[in-house]
Amino acid sequence: MKYALFLGCTIPARARNYELSARNVAEKLGIELVDIEKFICCGFPIKAADMEASELLGAYNLALAEAQGLDICALCSSCTSALAEASHLLSWDEEKKSRINKRLEPTGHQYGKGAKVKHFARVLFEEIGAEKIQDQFQKDLSGLKIAIHYGCHYLKPSQVHDHFDDVEDPRSIDTLVELTGAEVVDYTGKKRCCGGPVLPVDEKLAMSVTKEKLDAISESGADAICLVCPFCSVMYDGNQKSIEAEYDVSYGLPVLYLTQILGLAMGVDRKSLGLNMNVVKTKKLLEKYA
Repeated sequence: MKYALFLGCTIPARARNYELSARNVAEKLGIELVDIEKFICCGFPIKAADMEASELLGAYNLALAEAQGLDICALCSSCTSALAEASHLLSWDEEKKSRINKRLEPTGHQYGKGAKVKHFARVLFEEIGAEKIQDQFQKDLSGLKIAIHYGCHYLKPSQVHDHFDDVEDPRSIDTLVELTGAEVVDYTGKKRCCGGPVLPVDEKLAMSVTKEKLDAISESGADAICLVCPFCSVMYDGNQKSIEAEYDVSYGLPVLYLTQILGLAMGVDRKSLGLNMNVVKTKKLLEKYA
């Protein structure tokens, strides 16, 4: 199984732990992740300001993968959504496709049939499957209580993700975590946003949205949060201490990427999972597992 790995902008800058753990889990499962050096921004950050420029960026990345004969596997939910939307749009809008290809001419690349785009978690859920994943497990994570955060773009828009999971009652990440023996706990507002999209405009509002989720997760009795998007991690992990200071509260909730949880069960060491890079310390919680 071979995919072009799309890292996007946030992961190399702020989520190396996600990249490290994903590469190690992929290796365990026989997934070859190919780096394409010329990949650029997915286009998502400028979508609201210039839709066609956003689509152009997406089409360029898709054309690069297509030239290598590869589909794309992305770790960031927003990157996955942006690239999948571009692929979906250009698959039926011939006029836009022609206009985009005209603008791509100076790059020496053209968008043809395009590459399919899947989030890494979806690849695990659909392409690898429970049996093959569990075959790699060396440790039972029973006793660990995990609250799942799906975020906004992992499943939406549902049509560009082929409706692979139920937007109103998602289960794919729950299912993958439960394979490890960990308990998935439910909590109020599970489907709500992390607050990240509002951060550049209204930091106080963004932090208050994150706080509501942290409150609900703390009340659920969860030991840690599991997520699949680097910007959600910025809100829950990177900003957790700031929220504690602002609101005079204390959470101490470790925030783990799905790949870190699966990697723990596979016996991958802490450093190779980037657990030393998590802002909220994980060592005490995970000492009996890693």
